[in-house]
Amino acid sequence: MNETEDLKFKGNDPGAVRFGNFINYYSFYPPHERTERLPKNIWRTEGISYCLDIGCNTGDLTKALSNFLLNCGSNNEIIGIDIDPTLISRAKEHHETNLKFFCVDIMNCDGYNSIKTFLNDLNLKKFHIVTCFSISMWIHLNHGDIGLRIFLKRVSDLSELLVIEAQPWRCYRNAVKRMKKCNSTFSLFPYLQYRENIVKDIENILTEECQRIKITETEDTKWGRKTLFFR
Repeated sequence: MNETEDLKFKGNDPGAVRFGNFINYYSFYPPHERTERLPKNIWRTEGISYCLDIGCNTGDLTKALSNFLLNCGSNNEIIGIDIDPTLISRAKEHHETNLKFFCVDIMNCDGYNSIKTFLNDLNLKKFHIVTCFSISMWIHLNHGDIGLRIFLKRVSDLSELLVIEAQPWRCYRNAVKRMKKCNSTFSLFPYLQYRENIVKDIENILTEECQRIKITETEDTKWGRKTLFFR
């Protein structure tokens, strides 16, 4: 897919999007459903926690994460990134203070290098926290198995604490069905080798290939997804 292709799929179903850049996403997935399940005893309480929220959409969850960390005694500054410039514009309009938002594609080399620049500007080697809430499926569908592994390697290299909520396989099937109804497709979907046990596959890639240590996981949200934590 080239850089100039429209980010939002032009179909009749607002759920048929190619990159997970849904309109009114948080009307269906309210931030508190995630933050109320997060553990309270694993965050930094000294200095400032510098965080990167990947796939931030309009920033509602980014803001809720910041408030959650403050309540846990962790002062924080968060950079939210998303592939969709319209969503980033909305995030900038609605949120302020310790939140910064940028249109960045982590799978693009220039985008990844810009994230490295953020770290250099902060005089850090890694972000204290990197969060990835329900974006792994969209990386996987658009970039295949190799792309998923590249993504997981990159977020591992960027983070001290990695927080990841991965979509289960049923979400893949639903996304593919929506696209088919709008006469489009994810061309790499039939060739994916990581499939039915995708959440476990992601955990294995992080622990075996990226040398991360899983420290805990949350209970499922109402929409059936858990959040995993890796150091």
